[in-house]
Order: sequence, then C-alpha cells, then structure tokens
Amino acid sequence: MSAPGTAREEHQAMEFSVTKSALLNELSTTQGVVERKTTIPILSNLLVEAKGSQLTITATDLELSVRTSCEAKIKKEGAGTIPAKKLLELVRLLPEGEIKVKLLENHWVEIVSDRKKYKLVGMAKENFPALPAMPHTLVKIPAAIMESLIAKTKFAISMEESRYTLNGGLLILKPDTLAMVATDGHRLALAETDQKLAGLNGEVKVLIPKKAMDEVEKLASAAGSDASIEFAKDESHLFFQVGHRLLISRILTGQFPNYEAVLPRDNNKTVVLERAELSDAVRRVSQLADQRSHAVKLAVSKEGVEISASSPEYGEAKENIEKDYQGDAISIGFNSSYMLDFLAAAADGPISIELKDEQSAGQMRPLADESYRYRYIIMPMRI
Repeated sequence: MSAPGTAREEHQAMEFSVTKSALLNELSTTQGVVERKTTIPILSNLLVEAKGSQLTITATDLELSVRTSCEAKIKKEGAGTIPAKKLLELVRLLPEGEIKVKLLENHWVEIVSDRKKYKLVGMAKENFPALPAMPHTLVKIPAAIMESLIAKTKFAISMEESRYTLNGGLLILKPDTLAMVATDGHRLALAETDQKLAGLNGEVKVLIPKKAMDEVEKLASAAGSDASIEFAKDESHLFFQVGHRLLISRILTGQFPNYEAVLPRDNNKTVVLERAELSDAVRRVSQLADQRSHAVKLAVSKEGVEISASSPEYGEAKENIEKDYQGDAISIGFNSSYMLDFLAAAADGPISIELKDEQSAGQMRPLADESYRYRYIIMPMRI
C-alpha cells in the first residue's frame, strides 16, 4: 500500500534553482495584480510551478490574473504557493547569483542563497483559483500602438465606482483601424490610428477595466517596440499574451455610452497654441483657481488668448498668449486638471482648441502627431 504515499510525497516535492535577475524580473511583473488587502489569503500568494526547464508564476485578484515564466534548473517538478510581497522583498535584497527554492512539508518554502537560508509560510496550492484557458487568438496588435492608445485615454476614465461602465476604456478593433475611448461624463478622450488587423472581418468592441489597462500598458512597454500582443476573448474574459506573459481580465459588463453623439460637429472658433506654452500657463494660473472646481477661464479674442483664474481665498491670476485669431470673441471655463491631463499625454507641438459657445463642449487636438487621430472633448464650466 505504499504507492499512494510515494505519489503524494513526489507531489509535494518541488525543487529548483533560478538566477536572481530572472526571478526578480518576473516577480515584478506580478506585483500590480497581487491583492495587498485581501479577505481571501490565497490571493496574496503566487502560484509557482516548476516543470521541464520552465518556472511559471501566476498571480490573481479574481478580476485580473497574470501568468509569466522564466528559465530555471528544475531538480524536482511540482508546484506550491509563496507569499508574493515577502518573496519579492526578499529576492530584491539578495545578492546576484543563484537562488535555490524547495517546497517543504506543511506548504512551507525554503529559499537558499549562498549561506543564507529563509523559510516562508506558503498555502495549499489546491486553494489557488484556476485560470481560464486562452482561446484562439482573435487578432495581433502591435504592442507600441496599444501602449500609446492607453496612455492617450486612461486618465479620462471615471474613478466613481457607481458608474462602473465608465471604469474602463473601450477598445474598438476594425480591419483597418484601432481606437480607444474613455470618459468620465465630464470629458472624453478618443485616440485612433490606422493599422491593418489581419484576420479581423467585422468590428470588435470590448470594455477593458482600468487596472487591466494599466497592466497591459506595463507589459507592452516592457516587451519593446517590435513586439505584438495576441488578443483573445471569451464570454467573460479578455486575454492579452505578450511574449511569455499572459494577462487575463474580466470584461467590464454594461453599455458604454454612445460617445459618437458627444463628438462636436460645428466647433468653428479655432485657436492654435503650443502645447508647452499652454500647459505652463494653465499650470501657473491654476495655482490661484478655486480648490474645489479647479476652474480656469479662456478668453479668446483678436488680441490672443487670456487665461485667468480667481478665488476668494487665494487671489487672481491672468496670463496672455499673443495669437492671431480672426473669429468671434469667446470666453469659456474649463477644469484646469482636465486640461493638464490631456496636455501631458499630447505630443509636443501645436494644439488646436476648437470652441462653439460658452455652454458647449470644447475640443482639443494635437496637430504634430500625424500617426494618431487624437481628440479630447471637455465640458465647459460656469465661471
């Protein structure tokens, strides 16, 4: 009757060695996903699996999961869970070189580096949530484009949990174009670029939660400019495979607003200003704006653009930017924080500010970056 016992002992055994740099690289990738304050203890652990010559590390918070791998010398195949934060902090402090990891009894994990020995309290791997399998790749998206679309839109995502359909970005895939749009009801960012997407017949729209967008952006950035993201989806999940790293996110459910209805059609009062000059002026003037509303006023006339703000507690600020302007004079108020968010993401160079009247949304577009059609719509404020 010894066979089952032997099998169980083998099952418990996991032993491998890996270089500090390889392990640290992958552990860092998981940190944005691991739950810090969790009511489910297993979620603050990583699932570590040793097989063949690969070490696979998985983290999840049930909404978002990441699986990554690196080369390792596997002495005994197996799997176990290790506290994510403690493991990262420890590995970060260890010297360069080889780290030996061994699964002990009671799910404890021994870590040895040279003459240093540590034991971490793990948990039963059976409690670690199973991840859905990645379905057939729908389309390959250049990583650099995805990173850029996210950076151009994610700041406009709503932070209000009650408006959960706005807690993410809408990715719109068409056979020849890629676009992303985000809004919080007060402003909207839309970025689009031309890109042939092989194998795509119609239009695909998916809502990506903000935390997933942050992680996709990090993965894309780490993968380098020539990498591509294999994108897939099932009924409830989105899959982003970037090289040896896989990110799985729950789809945000609900109806994203009809954003095309809010895109301005006849904003015919246009003034073009340099991004840096406008950004610096708004940043300075907003120091004296009302702390709650952050409102600054743009007065556009034949003399140019006057940017001003005032508050009873701080005082008032006025700056003038000389500019040729032939249209009717107009004064309009905007939230300075919203303006600065966009100006930080926009390409350097001229920015077109397109207005209609005091009560209608304004539109801003960077003119320097020709590879993206990028527009930012911002609701006016009473001043």
